[in-house]
Amino acid sequence: MSQPAPQAIRKLTGDTLVLATHNAGKLREIRALLSGHGIKAVSAAELDLPEPEETGTTFMANAELKALAAADLSGLPALADDSGLCVDALNGDPGVYTANWAETADGSRDWMLAMGRVQEKLEALGPDVSRAAHFVATLALAWPDGHVEWFEGRVDGGLVWPPRGDAGFGYDPMFVPHGDTRTFAEMPFDEKQANNHRARAFEKFVAAVF
Repeated sequence: MSQPAPQAIRKLTGDTLVLATHNAGKLREIRALLSGHGIKAVSAAELDLPEPEETGTTFMANAELKALAAADLSGLPALADDSGLCVDALNGDPGVYTANWAETADGSRDWMLAMGRVQEKLEALGPDVSRAAHFVATLALAWPDGHVEWFEGRVDGGLVWPPRGDAGFGYDPMFVPHGDTRTFAEMPFDEKQANNHRARAFEKFVAAVF
């Protein structure tokens, strides 16, 4: 018996896309990745859209709920990213709770605090603990009618301490991708932009929907 043909991925039409993020670092990266594709990218913050509570237990679930919320409220296609650092020795943590590890008592985010928490947990496991880790990025593209497409990228590497570099954001200062000796935060923006997990997910997104 022949197998049914796979369902075609929906193409992106129109010239405006909502970027469902309030994170300035992600916004800069995604806008740069979209440049040259004839798309006007407007952020959820610029549209005064609220940030939905991220109740998902996977990157895909969180990306989807953010994209669907922005598409529903704006009436436009919306692209959301959910990404995080997964540390092998910590059973994949912080993973989908990457941002939670940066939360402070006043509700703000302190990424130096988050990196310190990762380091403390690794140190508690002993001097020979593996420092292998990877970044994952899942992009969800949603339309106002509820249709969603997903794209995932990953980059493997290891963690260093103390953090190095003042570029990038999040856990970038402690992550060294395989094949390099620099952390993401020590790389020029354009170089990190070409080789990170979000760029790898975006390559799949562009190939599929344009």
